[in-house]
Amino acid sequence: MGAWRAEDLAAAAGGGGGKVGNDIEVLAGCGGDADPGKEPKWKRFLHHVGPGFMVCLAYLDPGNLETDLQAGANHRYELLWVILIGLIFALIIQSLSANLGVVTGRHLAELCKTEYPVWVKTCLWLLAELAVIAADIPEVIGTAFAFNLLFHIPVWTGVLIAGSSTLLLLGLQRYGVRKLEVLVALLVFVMAACFFVEMSIVKPPVKEVLKGLFIPRLSGSSATGDSIALLGALVMPHNLFLHSALVLSRNTPKSVKGMKDACRFFLFESGIALFVALLVNISIISVSGTVCNATDLSPDAAAKCSDLTLDSSSFLLRNVLGNSSATVYGIALLASGQSSTITGTYAGQYIMQGFLDIKMKHWMRNLMTRSIAIVPSLIVSIIGGSNGAGRLIVIASMILSFELPFTLIPLLKFSSSSNKMGENNNSIYTVGFSWVLGFVVIGINMYFLGAKLVGWILHNALPTYANVLIGVTLLLLMLLYVAAVIYLTFRKDTVKFVSRRELQAADNDVEKAHVANDVGDDDSRGS
Repeated sequence: MGAWRAEDLAAAAGGGGGKVGNDIEVLAGCGGDADPGKEPKWKRFLHHVGPGFMVCLAYLDPGNLETDLQAGANHRYELLWVILIGLIFALIIQSLSANLGVVTGRHLAELCKTEYPVWVKTCLWLLAELAVIAADIPEVIGTAFAFNLLFHIPVWTGVLIAGSSTLLLLGLQRYGVRKLEVLVALLVFVMAACFFVEMSIVKPPVKEVLKGLFIPRLSGSSATGDSIALLGALVMPHNLFLHSALVLSRNTPKSVKGMKDACRFFLFESGIALFVALLVNISIISVSGTVCNATDLSPDAAAKCSDLTLDSSSFLLRNVLGNSSATVYGIALLASGQSSTITGTYAGQYIMQGFLDIKMKHWMRNLMTRSIAIVPSLIVSIIGGSNGAGRLIVIASMILSFELPFTLIPLLKFSSSSNKMGENNNSIYTVGFSWVLGFVVIGINMYFLGAKLVGWILHNALPTYANVLIGVTLLLLMLLYVAAVIYLTFRKDTVKFVSRRELQAADNDVEKAHVANDVGDDDSRGS
């Protein structure tokens, strides 16, 4: 499924019979030769709605909620501009992922498998699986906290329920991916409605919110660290695999115009979905910033605001909603966690299928991906309770920061390569800006990771010799890490994919050869 390599095209063109031509059409992942201009643009756009809302959940998952809550409590509305810039960055990076899938007909995991040698793609696969687990941990724990708030059940039981309910919801795949996309979009709007209700009750000052959104400021000792944490929580590695795969569920014409239209539609749809995500993030920070910086804040609430976590944030609206505040917050957290676990598991399917090409049923892949993510969350929540589960979310965010270059760099390489994108490759300005943006995001994540590790070494209770040994080990690992990033950045592409225009030409040539063979056979029978 996807655009063929050059040698495959030559083999196809040399073969005879319509079957080969039909195989090319199937493998291209295209929707036949129907003229896309027969439908009005708004109808064609509606056919492309769905992947963006699945993807936007990575910017609304429980890990993002926690960083938003703490940023609002610490700095009120001053860091809203970070969210705005971060989601603009995310839109650009996600559009590269969608374009890659549309043009090549393959998703990112499949392209990595085809492009890299065995040892590299094995490492990339293991890192991608680790990224899915790390992304899934906050989502599973967030869902468990929501069940605890709503139904007062233990966190470890909530972890089991979260995994089971996700498997049930993923059963919608048997009815088509569109049904799953509709479910996820509904959960997004439920979450948005809950936080918008909270913001309408709190009524943050509009002027201050707009000032925080459009005037960059970094006042206070922790502002830089909190802004880096906000940006680091936005771009998720598994999301890049997911977006490039979801766009393949649409029938994209093989013409250059058809592909350009599809890329434009997916960009517009992702922009709408990420705009909703932006509004939700703004409301979370605004609610936290207003309540935690109120003049009549009680000492108990002030203590909670200094260290906000997912399971301690339901008090934010207690003064105005009473006990109902926990219910509203719990519903929002449940929608966030449950929808995010769906997309995380879905991304895990594509990663496993793309790198390993394992033929197994959906429910088996879902069960495998679910189990890998649930086990660490379950163990930590049983041993450490809510506090241990909360610390596991911090560890997961560090793992995701470590993982990002090994997904983002292949995406940047492939999306800027004429070997992969053909005549649909990006302009030199887009390529340059994408690489600068990519390394800014990677630098921010590496800074976040380094700061966390250094802070832990300086403030732990281990003896000096142990800290020295750990420091030397981490230094060697960091050098290996930098070497791997340099290798991926400067390695030259070796596999060339034909463009869909060439694929269409090959299809036509095969069909002509088939007709010629039929005519020749008729002549020989007549003679």
